[in-house]
Amino acid sequence: MSDREERLRAELSSLRIERDPAPRRTPRRRRRWWIPVLLALLVIGAGAVWAMRTRALAVGVAYATRSAPGEAGPLPVLSGSGYIVTGDRYVSVGVRVAGRIDHYFVEEGQSVKKGDSLVQLDDRDYRAAVAATEARIASARANVALADADLSRGRALRGQGVISQQEYDVLENKAAVARAAIKQFDAELEEMRVNLDYTTLRAPADGVVLAKLKEVGEIAVPGGFAGSGDLIRLANLDDMRAEVDVNEADLNRVHLGQPATVTPDAYPDARYAAAVVKLYPQVDRQKGTLKIEVRILQPDAKLLPDMSARVTFLQPPEPGAAAEPAVLVPARAVQRDAQGESFVWVVHDGRVRRQRIETGGDVGDKIRITSGLQGGEAVVVSGEPTQDGQRVVVGG
Repeated sequence: MSDREERLRAELSSLRIERDPAPRRTPRRRRRWWIPVLLALLVIGAGAVWAMRTRALAVGVAYATRSAPGEAGPLPVLSGSGYIVTGDRYVSVGVRVAGRIDHYFVEEGQSVKKGDSLVQLDDRDYRAAVAATEARIASARANVALADADLSRGRALRGQGVISQQEYDVLENKAAVARAAIKQFDAELEEMRVNLDYTTLRAPADGVVLAKLKEVGEIAVPGGFAGSGDLIRLANLDDMRAEVDVNEADLNRVHLGQPATVTPDAYPDARYAAAVVKLYPQVDRQKGTLKIEVRILQPDAKLLPDMSARVTFLQPPEPGAAAEPAVLVPARAVQRDAQGESFVWVVHDGRVRRQRIETGGDVGDKIRITSGLQGGEAVVVSGEPTQDGQRVVVGG
């Protein structure tokens, strides 16, 4: 490069304007907007939890009562769930002859007396059979009259020697056969009349109609499978009982004549006096239980067959034994935990306390408490406390 070019480059360089380099931009810090929102939610949640813990739960209470010695009555020794049944079980009334159902004389729930008409079958065929047999009897009687007349003339002719002994024997045989035919037709007529009477089904005993098993117009046939010829089901509601399965390990606590109480599930406030009348003679091997029946002493219209009921067996105190007072609480107050222990919630100073108890059986709609309560405590019967110390307000 020549000197001239170097000078030209130096002059051009002197004319260049130097610019300041662009300032380095520092990155803007990202705003964490979700942090305040999260804090607000935590505050709200904590407030809700605090409000739930401090808000009083409305509960209903009842008071444990302490009865005087002997006032609580016989001691319950065993109880179990069973069903209401009738003493004679159910009576299914079926047909004795085949026929089409013409009409019913009764409806479900209707009381009937022994001999009352229940169902009428179409009886035209049976009436015709009776009439035909009666006609055969009339014909047979005419034949008897003719045979007797022939025999009477034959006897006179035989005495005159006009006919032989053999001819006379034939006349005598015809008369005997004619009289035998009348007896045969009389028996057939009796059978036809019985079959005609069977077309009207009548109540075999007093009772109440539980069900009509077929409809008008259907054909009823005697016998068949599973009682297919049954038309009416009756029950005697004057003898009402309850049956319950008792574990064989508890059989030593039950005996014939023992007093008991029956409480239907449909009417938990009702209590019926009963007595043990039957211990079945065979234990159910699979369940290890024995079926026991108690007879309800004063049944009423509330009791219906197949109702669920609770049977409590009672044991009167031994003569001369000192009766102890009993603490009773409503059955609704007693609860069980996961371990099967019984407890009640006791209300004191606006808070609940979980009190473990031991029970001694039912006394009507109440439970006998053998330990854990002294009587007079307010126990929760409605509402669902969840922990000791929870605030509650008695709301009835």
